[in-house]
Amino acid sequence: MYFAPMVRLQQLSLIQFRNYIQKQFVFTDRIVGIVGPNGTGKTNVLDAIYYLSFTKSYFNRPDAQNVHHAHQGMRVEGKYEIDGDITPITCILRENLKKEFYYDQEAYTKLSQHIGKIPCVMIAPDDVQIITGASEERRKLMDSLLSQMHPDYLKHLIVYNKVLVQRNSLLKQANETGILDPLLLETINEQLVINGDIIFKYRTELIESYLPAILNLYENIAGQKDQIHIQYQSQLQQDSFSILLVNSIAKDKILQRTNVGIHKDDLIITIQGQVFKQEASQGQRKSLLFAIRLAEWELIKVNKGFTPILLMDDIFEKLDEQRMIQLLSWVSNSTDGQVFITDTHKERVGVLLGKHLDSYQLVEIGN
Repeated sequence: MYFAPMVRLQQLSLIQFRNYIQKQFVFTDRIVGIVGPNGTGKTNVLDAIYYLSFTKSYFNRPDAQNVHHAHQGMRVEGKYEIDGDITPITCILRENLKKEFYYDQEAYTKLSQHIGKIPCVMIAPDDVQIITGASEERRKLMDSLLSQMHPDYLKHLIVYNKVLVQRNSLLKQANETGILDPLLLETINEQLVINGDIIFKYRTELIESYLPAILNLYENIAGQKDQIHIQYQSQLQQDSFSILLVNSIAKDKILQRTNVGIHKDDLIITIQGQVFKQEASQGQRKSLLFAIRLAEWELIKVNKGFTPILLMDDIFEKLDEQRMIQLLSWVSNSTDGQVFITDTHKERVGVLLGKHLDSYQLVEIGN
């Protein structure tokens, strides 16, 4: 079956980005294998593609750390085919570290305006912090997904975080002066509640479709269910945000920070009734991580009406052969989207892709 291309990255140009002083890549196929020895810059190519979707690095590096050593400034540009038209997307970091972002040569006034224009999902198996890390990692997961699907969500999240900082500053100031302005606190609380309630509603609706998709994909990848359960946990499930803030004010004053709100949300993951990160095997962790990311990828596809770009970094080193075959078969046959896969072994990628695809591209790096 032939799928008409919706979004395709055709060309990627890097100037002073990470280990590349100047490099251009041309992508001719839907499935692209990027192969080469470790340390040659395969992951940096994926991160550059991610940059053009999210205006920042996947690895939470400050922009300055993405500039080639001993140089100043950088430029990352992609030429995308979008509904038949060629559209350049450009990120420029000036020598003074000012960042500029352009869509079809038109500059954004706010970087957040670009999020969701070129949806993208990155799968990096080493990023197990989603499963083993603090609750912040799982909130970032929900935020990334919802921000790509709903621009309105990102606006409310940005405002919420700003107001939260203001409230915490007010609490610290009150601790120092012994005076807490009740009118200012009420105004800040109202803004926190307005935006927090909307974020909570978005997250609640997301979980209804996201969690079943994760569990279904986990079963496909792992070949078994393993009695995994994922539950969305929020203080706003217990009471209204307004009441929570009123009841928490004494504790907030003492600790000088806001102790209730959607910034405390989490996803609780268990396996056979036990804490997942403590009981799960390495294979189960990896399978769940892939399932989480692929479910994200599927939901964006449904929401946007076209498939996001999928970036898969060094996955073959992290999966056993059976899981690897199942994952690759699913990715190859279940989507019309563009997929970039990195690996150290050209022959391995060629053999695996050749089993599932009539056409693919291998791009060698470092040779």
